[in-house]
Amino acid sequence: MRKITNISRDIIARDNKVVCSLTRPYDLVVDHAEGSTIYDVEGNSYIDFAASVAVMNIGYNCKAVKKAVCSQFEKMVHCGFSDFYAEMPVRLAEKLCAMTGYDKVFLSNSGAEAVEAAMKLAFWYTKRSNMIAFYRAFHGRTLGALSLSGAKRRHKEHFPSLRVVHSHYAYCYRCPFNLEYPGCGVYCVEEIERTIFKRELSPEDTAAIAVEPIQGEGGFIVPPVEFHKELRRICNENDLLLIADEIQSGGFRTGKFMAMENFGVRADIVCMSKSIGGGIPLGAALSTDKIMSWQPGAHANTFGGNLLAAAGGLATLEFMEKSRLGEKAVDKGNYIIKHLNELKDDYPLIGDVRGIGLMIGMELVEKNKIPAAEKRDIILKKALDGGLILLPAGDSVIRFVPPLIISMNEIDKGLEIFERALKGVQDL
Repeated sequence: MRKITNISRDIIARDNKVVCSLTRPYDLVVDHAEGSTIYDVEGNSYIDFAASVAVMNIGYNCKAVKKAVCSQFEKMVHCGFSDFYAEMPVRLAEKLCAMTGYDKVFLSNSGAEAVEAAMKLAFWYTKRSNMIAFYRAFHGRTLGALSLSGAKRRHKEHFPSLRVVHSHYAYCYRCPFNLEYPGCGVYCVEEIERTIFKRELSPEDTAAIAVEPIQGEGGFIVPPVEFHKELRRICNENDLLLIADEIQSGGFRTGKFMAMENFGVRADIVCMSKSIGGGIPLGAALSTDKIMSWQPGAHANTFGGNLLAAAGGLATLEFMEKSRLGEKAVDKGNYIIKHLNELKDDYPLIGDVRGIGLMIGMELVEKNKIPAAEKRDIILKKALDGGLILLPAGDSVIRFVPPLIISMNEIDKGLEIFERALKGVQDL
């Protein structure tokens, strides 16, 4: 059981006075980390099954990234990449293109900024003003990205929105149409043509469909393969662009560098961030020469292409490839999913286990599939007290997104802590 002292209480009190609007569900004050373990200011250690919201795919304190960033720091920290040329961000862009097969990159500082760039690019290229996104989606909290999001009301209250119409994602465990896959024929996708194009938006004035390959904040929802294939068909037939938000699912988390590869679908524009910086703020929007042909000055930023971020990003991508993290994510993910499904047989609280690679969600339910949000939150707190960091998603989902470098021994220890927490809550 972890100990909490006035050291962390004091920092939390100071934080509350000067830092605003962050959720902070846990009284955890971190100090340092190594690999897949985080240490707090009291000296407690935690196995990290959250990877700082799927950012630390390569683990904490990666020597290769530290070396690259320190080397660049000695030379130059930043240049105005929108005004001058520098080799390091070019090398990063070349690497991203080589790993994805796209032609051009817009470098940014975050996932939300990458989404904003993708939206502007879609509007600019198509000369159209509307978009389609999905309920439960999360694309960021800047105004444009927020317009695409449909996850939580509190994210959007009092903020104006661009013209975005939301459709139903393929949430098969809770089908909004009370149908069952595969007999449904992914009926949810047909809603775009059946309803949205007839009542809400003209396809001739719709620029793009924006979608997460696997919904993250909405509940780690894995759609059938046909879902994305049908989206691709709709885009092709109506000259819409397909934007894939790979911010949480990319970076080999699902075994593939881009999660869309698991579905055999290629998007027109891809947004990446989180894991590609190895913990350093970095985002990217990628597309083809044909689409990303906007005129100079149509979009730019101050810190995109920052030399330290570029050096860290390049080292991160090279480490990912060299360490074969994609293969490891699949093997470790299958192991965790198998274990969680075995728990499902013993704990009625577990309604569904789903995921690809190390992007795994467990949905907790009461009778009649009522979301067990309260019990979920108690489990997360008990797990934290036992030395395991987990994060929520959706209405009552626990996400399992550890660093891809996590050891099997750490996985087993983490699962033991989780089961103890689950056992203590099952009969409440």
